[in-house]
This record gives sequence, C-alpha cells and structure tokens, in this order.
Amino acid sequence: MSKRNKTKNSKEIENPEAQKPAKLKHKSVFREYTEAILWAVVLALLIRTFAFQAFRIPSSSMEDTLLIGDYLFVSKFLYGAEIPFTGGARLPAVRQPRRGDIIVFRYPEDPSVDYIKRCVAVGGDTLLFRDKTLYINGEKQNEPYAKYVDAGRSHRPGFDSVGPLVVPKGKLFMMGDNRDRSADSRVWGFLDKKYLRGKALFLYWSWDSKAKHPRFGRILHLVK
Repeated sequence: MSKRNKTKNSKEIENPEAQKPAKLKHKSVFREYTEAILWAVVLALLIRTFAFQAFRIPSSSMEDTLLIGDYLFVSKFLYGAEIPFTGGARLPAVRQPRRGDIIVFRYPEDPSVDYIKRCVAVGGDTLLFRDKTLYINGEKQNEPYAKYVDAGRSHRPGFDSVGPLVVPKGKLFMMGDNRDRSADSRVWGFLDKKYLRGKALFLYWSWDSKAKHPRFGRILHLVK
C-alpha cells in the first residue's frame, strides 16, 4: 500500500470519529430543552391546580368592584385547594372564608361554570335583607361597594326581601355587589364550601371592549 493511499484511508476513518462528539452534544442540548419544557409544564399545572389561577370577569354582577373585561388572579390554597381525582378531597386550608371575601366558586346548579360573588354571611350568621339593606346578626352592614340601580323596586320577595334566616354550618351566603343585577344566593340558595375555588386577589389586566383599549389604571388593583 502506498503512503498516499494510507494517508487517504486514515482521513476517511478519522472524519466520522471527529463528528461523533458533535452529534452527542446536539442530542444533549435537545434533551436539556425538552426536560426544561416538561418541568415548566408540570410546574405550571401544579401552580394552577394548588396555588393560583387566572379568571376573567364576563358579567356586570360585581360592578363597580369588578368590571366586564377584568382579569384577576385567585388564591386557591387559602381555602384549601381541591385535589384532582379524589372525589372532592381538599388540602388543609390556611383559613376559612370570611364576610367580605370575594370568592370564585363553581356554580352549584352547574359546576362546570365558575361564578364570582362576595361572601356576606358564613355558617351560624343570621341574615336579613330588607329595603336594599343588609343586616347580619341584627347589625346593619356598612357596604360602600354595594350598587343599586333599581331604586324604586324593593318589593320582590326572595330577592329584595330575604330572611331572617340562619346560614347552616359549612355553607355561605353569597351576593353580587351589583345587587339588582346579580343572580346569587337569593336565587339559588346557600353555597356549600365544597364548590369553592379560591379568593380573588388582584387584577393583572383589564380590557374595555367598548372603548377598545386597556384600563391601565386597574392593572395590579387589589380586589376587595
């Protein structure tokens, strides 16, 4: 074999070997990106299931506290997040719902639909609603957020006049802040805590669909 052929054959052998590390490196980078994406997806699902979830306001029932087109974050762990595929088992709650909390929950008559209302009474409270005024345990409630648009209508039994009634243990009485435009516990009754999704925290976005622009002044606005 000539020296020339030997040199040529050596190069033919060396070239494939020189490319192997590059192939291995490429595979390693692809695997790193794949693992990073998978972990990000898993983390996002865990956060959405057990910690925080985003919701959009579709109706006027909570005006003027919440407007159509508001987007908000809800704390799911505060009341104890529901554990999937367990038949309703929940994580331990940090605290129980309180009067005044604005809560996202599954609509009792159709759990596939989410509602948002304000908790006005908890288990053991005696509630009376007369002439667009709310009384809890005999005390008139100061509700600067409550909105009434039908000033002359206060005669609808079961809607403008409720109680007195005692909220059962494990139940809540929910009302929209836009009192004359809200289908709430006055319509469908007490809310069982098993339907709770979480407490509204703050707005992260707000869009005025009529004016076709963002409501920048409402972004990062605390919900209370």
